[in-house]
Amino acid sequence: MGKRDAIIAEIPRLRRFARALVGDSSVADDLVQDCLLRALGRLGLWRQGGNMRAWLFTILRNLHKNRLRQSSRRPPELPIDEVSGISSAPAQEQQLALRDLSQALASLPEPQREVVLLIGLEGMSYKDTARILDVPVGTVMSRLSRGREALRNLMNDGGLDDKPSLRRVK
Repeated sequence: MGKRDAIIAEIPRLRRFARALVGDSSVADDLVQDCLLRALGRLGLWRQGGNMRAWLFTILRNLHKNRLRQSSRRPPELPIDEVSGISSAPAQEQQLALRDLSQALASLPEPQREVVLLIGLEGMSYKDTARILDVPVGTVMSRLSRGREALRNLMNDGGLDDKPSLRRVK
């Protein structure tokens, strides 16, 4: 498989990770597009035999971090449905559970959320996750443990007294 084919094969995983990181599909798609442009532009820097997936996820994460730093200097933007007052309640319990999980993930500290998403959602190894995040494997294990515990507490009403929308759907 060529380098470009290897990049193309990772696009669905990159999109899923980006959507989980930012919570907005259009912003996530822009993030993935920027990641792919950067990867293709620097394809000569990737070393043959290296882990293409880890390299791409590192690029995506770094772009996300850069955007967070830049957005902290700008006023917040509101989604159009919040501005217009239009909203629709999910019709199915599964949608409610997914929304609650998404909100619980969003409430995790960024380092824990990244590890939970890379390992839990993307199925990355601890070693690859450590390489992407540029931290020791022990740190990955610790963040994963704390992140999973926090998610369990959030999804089981532990500590959600002030966030009734995160209550577990029964």
